Amino acid sequence: MSYAYLFKYIIIGDTGVGKSCLLLQFTDKRFQPVHDLTIGVEFGAAGQESFRSITRSYYRGAAGALLVYDITRRDTFNHLTTWLQDARQHSSSNMVIMLIGNKSDLDSRRDVKREEGEAFAKEHGLIFMETSAKTAANVEEAFIDTAKAIYEKIQEGVLDISNEANGIKIGPQHSPHILALMQSLDVPMPDPFDQSLEYSLISVTK
Repeated sequence: MSYAYLFKYIIIGDTGVGKSCLLLQFTDKRFQPVHDLTIGVEFGAAGQESFRSITRSYYRGAAGALLVYDITRRDTFNHLTTWLQDARQHSSSNMVIMLIGNKSDLDSRRDVKREEGEAFAKEHGLIFMETSAKTAANVEEAFIDTAKAIYEKIQEGVLDISNEANGIKIGPQHSPHILALMQSLDVPMPDPFDQSLEYSLISVTK
């Protein structure tokens, strides 16, 4: 597949908030309400010494993170600070984080107001969006908007794309010799977002 940049994502949050469902909806355009528990870093293990190496390896080299809570479960919202602390402790300071309030289709059972999510995101410098993995509402937008924020950091020179620790790989469209030639000829860099989603610059990693 042709791409300009390949970004590594991580999806974090409490068990049952819909992390795997969001990923499945984005990649396969389908919703699977019942699935096996994803093997990963669980909230209860985050502070245990035996899991610290797992935690570090999980976050390492991520360009973007989706921090997910369930709008019908306040406890998942209350745990966001811990998840955010872990993410920022073990990842690049330039990692883009999108806060997602999932299960917006269950608004009648809402336990966390949208304004609370917006306020948390504003306080911590995050992007914010409410989604529904079931109906696909805002799912694609969440991934794309995160990628756009990462791309903006590349354009601004904040992210060093030559350092793979930042979770970015240069694709064949932006190979070093092509970039050097374009710069020497003063040719504008192509915008990867002008391409269709089929040639997206997003690589999602659970």
